[in-house]
Amino acid sequence: MADTSQTSAPPPLLRIVEALLFVGGPPLTAARACEAVRGLTPEQFKQTVETLNRDYRRQNRPYRVHLRDDGFELTLQPRYRAVTERLHGGTREARLSPAALDVLALVAYRQPLNRLEVESLRGSDSGSALRQLVRLGLIAVKRQDETPREVAYVTTARFLTLFQLRSLEDLPRTQDLQQL
Repeated sequence: MADTSQTSAPPPLLRIVEALLFVGGPPLTAARACEAVRGLTPEQFKQTVETLNRDYRRQNRPYRVHLRDDGFELTLQPRYRAVTERLHGGTREARLSPAALDVLALVAYRQPLNRLEVESLRGSDSGSALRQLVRLGLIAVKRQDETPREVAYVTTARFLTLFQLRSLEDLPRTQDLQQL
């Protein structure tokens, strides 16, 4: 049987955008999609995402394209998450010490922060709490552009997922937190 993939027409725009979303990674922004697909405009990208969601609903698919952090990602509908948990195991509950919770709150609200900044704000050593939060995938190490040997800490997508946030903008804001 001959390979006709070389002579066939390129896939339609709808399938190209769907493939970009399927690949995963950070949420796909219109700007990034337009860089990846020659001739794609932000408006076409938005219309394509709407068409995909309309098709997914009509076909009763277990996934949808959701907006997160100014971009889009392909995610399972909530009623199908139990299937994923059975396959990969459920989220294991980990108890965080008060020190780890303090550090996590500081990083979440003031990121990026380096270790010295965290310790200055807390008034105590925070190295073990930072290592625990990195190990649990709640924060990540980010290299500073100005000084590549210096690292800072930022929250991760796992942090957003576990705390059921779409973005950092969803963090609670109160007068007490303004002083952080």
